[in-house]
Amino acid sequence: MGIEPRRRQDVTTAAAVYELVLATDLAHVAGAVESLIACCQRHHPISQQCRFRLCTVAAEAITNAMSYGNQHEPSRQVVVELQLHADHIQLRVTDEGHGFDPAAIVELGEPECHEATGGRGLFIIRQLADAVAFNDRGNTIWVTLRRH
Repeated sequence: MGIEPRRRQDVTTAAAVYELVLATDLAHVAGAVESLIACCQRHHPISQQCRFRLCTVAAEAITNAMSYGNQHEPSRQVVVELQLHADHIQLRVTDEGHGFDPAAIVELGEPECHEATGGRGLFIIRQLADAVAFNDRGNTIWVTLRRH
């Protein structure tokens, strides 16, 4: 899928910043993730481990935004921003939904994870990321991955 992000330079941090605007359609997730990886490889190649972590957290965050945030509504969009710093990568995913309270999502431990009907995607993101944050509304997630 030929999803091409817009690139700009953050003059305050010297980070390369890429932005994707996606229609809410799960068929776009794989192409978006491939595009994000290509941006990383162009800027500063990443390790196999970092690539796996970025692919997984990006796919989970975008899928959650489309499924839970935008309720699969095709007229709504998901905005994905990738900031590439020398020592870390920051991914921001924003949907047009009402948001949620991340504190209300139970932290899944190993036994609970197998029985849970929800929250596994967020559990996976939290396990793979070095830092995870949300805006007050709960419709934006920031995920930070250190480059290894």
